Amino acid sequence: MHTETPTSCPLCQPQDETLIWRDEQLRVIAVDDPAYPGFTRVIWNAHAAEMTDLPPAARAHLMQAVWTVEQALRDTLQPHKINLASLGNMVPHLHWHVIPRWQDDLHFPDPVWAAPKHDPARHVIWHDGRLKAIQARLPECHAHMRSALALR
Repeated sequence: MHTETPTSCPLCQPQDETLIWRDEQLRVIAVDDPAYPGFTRVIWNAHAAEMTDLPPAARAHLMQAVWTVEQALRDTLQPHKINLASLGNMVPHLHWHVIPRWQDDLHFPDPVWAAPKHDPARHVIWHDGRLKAIQARLPECHAHMRSALALR
């Protein structure tokens, strides 16, 4: 059982986040994972563990942000799939992972948290090909996210 409080919770006391956008209720950050360009987290600012801890309007606000981030990733990076995950097992603070996926990424079709596929051809294709091109589009992607989130 986790016993984190707002003073010990890493999402309540963020350090070294790459902030893309924020409002009074939530923030959107870029996750520093070189193998998964575009990996984004939408974090509720107040310490809450579950979606049902929030009133309905707050839930809608959070999910609207998640969907806006998903659409921005799809528009700019054209992944094969987007994975959405809200686990909270390690850090029981409400947050959503928005993860663009490509068929040649190192874990596809398994979750990014699974053991990587051990296919040398896939590794070469991903690292020497598509990965660098996607990483180059991240500034455009983040700008698109900021614009779309500001319009909500």
